[in-house]
Amino acid sequence: MNNSDLAQYIPIGLMLIVALGFVTVTIFGTHALGPKRKTKIKLDAFECGIEAKGNARLPFNIKYFLVAILFVLFDVEVIFMYPWAVNFKELGITGFIEMILFIGFLLIGFFYLLKKGALKWEE
Repeated sequence: MNNSDLAQYIPIGLMLIVALGFVTVTIFGTHALGPKRKTKIKLDAFECGIEAKGNARLPFNIKYFLVAILFVLFDVEVIFMYPWAVNFKELGITGFIEMILFIGFLLIGFFYLLKKGALKWEE
């Protein structure tokens, strides 16, 4: 690489320096200039105006997390179908076969989850 190639990256470097400088100044500036009055009410957790009751560290059923993770997993995989649908004609038979394989792998994973009972709420 010669100097003219490296000179093309100067605006990106400047933008990175300005962005990091802004973030740093903002974080430390608000901390230094902000109010420092800590009261019991200000330190309390606030959730939609409802008074907090009990401990927030109660154990949660793992099924909720499992269903959420599975939803995100399958939802993100379905996003890969949109570019395929847009370029369906240009991809031809090769693209069609690859999408059939992709959907097949999704179905294998889905049936595995059903077999393991990951989506059953009753124990």
